[in-house]
Amino acid sequence: MKQLITFSSVILGLSILFKKRYRILNMMLAVNVIRKVIVKITMNLPYLRKKILPSILGRSA
Repeated sequence: MKQLITFSSVILGLSILFKKRYRILNMMLAVNVIRKVIVKITMNLPYLRKKILPSILGRSA
């Protein structure tokens, strides 16, 4: 019975997080320190630098 309640609680929590994911992401990105860390991490990914960044800046890849 305890396992069923735990499993149900985890599923409910995950579904709420999934439903509110954009609101949570916006709240996190509103904090300057967190936003800077996320940008630094994503800019270290070669795919983003080579493919996505030029399209954002309007340059041809």
